[in-house]
Amino acid sequence: MPRNDGLIGWGVLITALVIVSGCDTRKTELATEGRGFDDKGLGTLRFLGLDDRWIEFEAAGRAPATVFLFARTDCPVSNRYAPAIRRLYELFHPRGVKFHLVYVNPGEDVDSIRRHVHDYGYPFEALRDPEHQFVTQVGARVTPEAVVLDAEGQMTYRGRIDNWYSDFGKSRPVATTRDLADAIEATLAGQHVAEPITEAVGCYIQDLK
Repeated sequence: MPRNDGLIGWGVLITALVIVSGCDTRKTELATEGRGFDDKGLGTLRFLGLDDRWIEFEAAGRAPATVFLFARTDCPVSNRYAPAIRRLYELFHPRGVKFHLVYVNPGEDVDSIRRHVHDYGYPFEALRDPEHQFVTQVGARVTPEAVVLDAEGQMTYRGRIDNWYSDFGKSRPVATTRDLADAIEATLAGQHVAEPITEAVGCYIQDLK
């Protein structure tokens, strides 16, 4: 049977277009997930404190930038990032940036969280999100993952701290990007974050359902 190279060529072209279209669609989905990437702030945020009392505060007006870092006591990736997180706090806290740890595992008891905060030397407030209200609100997926809010309570960044980890269990000798630091700097300057969403590597936040 004669071969129709023209039809084969069109088939390759159509396949390539479908693949590219799929990638673009995925990027669009990632860029629009989470309420913070629209023109509205996140409004009232609700967490459970380590004293078992619910804490509510407005996302807007608290600080020039607020950083939330999702954590679990048993996540090895989160734990290895503790020194880097402390350095970020030491760099930006003097400039008015607020930091919070957000523990997402509803099975973790308060004593374990307190011990974890102490053992890893975290110098800022720990909150709990056992019902995943905040996780859902911002679209967080793994620990550690960071979210940055501006002074208006609008999310400017969600993603990795840096690119130290290329995959779970696979790390570079040193990180070659400083994604979270760059996002905080841009937020403080009132500028758009160059990459508002990056893919964080770590322990998946399990669905409560």
